[in-house]
Amino acid sequence: MFLFRLPELSDDIYRYLWDGLTVLHGNNPYALAPSGAKPFSAESAALLGHVNHPHLVTIYPPAAQVFFAIGAFLGGILGIKAVLIALDIAVCAVMLRLLSWMKMPPSRAVLYAWHPLPILEIASSGHIDGAGIFLLMLAFMLLFPPRDDPNFHASNNWAVPAAAGLVFSIAMLVKLFPLVFLPILLFLAGRKGRGPFIIGVVSGTAALSIPFLPGLSNMFTTLDIYVRNWEFAGFAFQSLHEIFPSGGTARQILAVSFLLITATLYASLFRKRENPAEEVCTPSLFPEAFKTAYCVALAFLLLTPTLHPWYALYLACLLPFVSGTAGLVMTWAVLLSYRVLINFTLLGTWEDKDAIPAIIWVATIGAALLSWLVRKRLLDFFGEEQSLRLPESANSRQQPMSANYD
Repeated sequence: MFLFRLPELSDDIYRYLWDGLTVLHGNNPYALAPSGAKPFSAESAALLGHVNHPHLVTIYPPAAQVFFAIGAFLGGILGIKAVLIALDIAVCAVMLRLLSWMKMPPSRAVLYAWHPLPILEIASSGHIDGAGIFLLMLAFMLLFPPRDDPNFHASNNWAVPAAAGLVFSIAMLVKLFPLVFLPILLFLAGRKGRGPFIIGVVSGTAALSIPFLPGLSNMFTTLDIYVRNWEFAGFAFQSLHEIFPSGGTARQILAVSFLLITATLYASLFRKRENPAEEVCTPSLFPEAFKTAYCVALAFLLLTPTLHPWYALYLACLLPFVSGTAGLVMTWAVLLSYRVLINFTLLGTWEDKDAIPAIIWVATIGAALLSWLVRKRLLDFFGEEQSLRLPESANSRQQPMSANYD
C-alpha cells in the first residue's frame, strides 16, 4: 500500500536514485558531489533539485550503491522501493526459520512483520536499512549450527562461516551500523569458524570497495561532517549540550558511554559460553547473542545525537527474539518524531527542539524500569510461594499444615 506513496520525513531516496543513476552511467558516485557533477541525462538534471545536501559526496557505502543501481535500473524510485520491500519480506522468512530453529513460537515474527516502523521507513520512505537488516539476519541464520551436528560449521565445513562473513560484509557496506554487531557474530562463529568468518568479511569488503577507489575516501569526509554536526531528536545529546555548549564535548561523552556499555555487554557475552573449551557455538547461546544485540541497539538509540526513526529498524528486527518491553516502546515512540512535519507542512519551519525527544527517552527508560520491577515482584512472589511450600513438603509428617503457614 505504501509502495506508491512519496516519502515524507526523509528525502534520502532522491540521493539513492542519483547515486544509482551515476553508477549505471559508469561514473563513480564518490568522485564528485552532485552539485559539482555534470548532469548525464535529462532525468538526472531534474533530479538534482531534490537531492539533499548536493554539495556533499554521498555517505552511503559501496554495497548500498549496488542496490541503488539495481533499483534505478528497475524503475527509479519505484524500483528502489520494490527491491527493498522484497528484501523486507525476505527478512520475515528468515525470522520464521530462525525462530523455528531456536524452538521459539513462530508467531513472534509479527512483532516485526506487523510493526508500522518497517512499513513506513522501508515501503514508504524506501530506506536502504531494509537491505542491511536482511543481510544481517541472513548472517545470523548462516551461523546457526544444525541441531543434529553442532560442530558442522566449524569442523566439517569452513565455507559456511566464510559465507556468513561475506554476507555480513555486504550488510556492513550497505549501512555502517551493523559493524557494532561484529563481536556477536564472531562469538557465534566459534573459535574454529572465526578465521573463515573474518576471511569472508575481508574478502567481501575488498571486492565491493576496490571498484570505487580512489574516490571512496571522500565518503569518510562526509561521514566526519555528519558525525560532528548532525542532530535530530536526541534527548541525551540535547541535555548534555545545555551543559557543554560546544557540542563536541557532549558527543564525546556519549561516544565514550556507548563504547563502555558495548564493551561491558560483549565481555559478559563471551563469559557465557557453556564450556570455554568448546571451539564452536551451541544453539542454546543464540538467545543470549540476540539479547546482547538488542541491548547494544537500544543503547545506541538512547545515546545517539541523531535519532532518525529508521535507525530503530535495527532494534525492531530483534524484537521477535528478545522479550524486551523497552525495545517495543522505543520502536513505537520514535514515530512521534514525525510531529515535525506538522509545522513544516503548515508553516514551512523545521523545529525539533520540543518535548518529543524527552518523551521518547523517558518512555523507553520508564518501560525498562517498569518491566524490571514487575519481573522482580513476580520473582519475589513465586519465590515466597516456593519457600512457603518447602516447609510443608519437608515437615508434613511432623506438623499440621496450618503450622507451616504460621
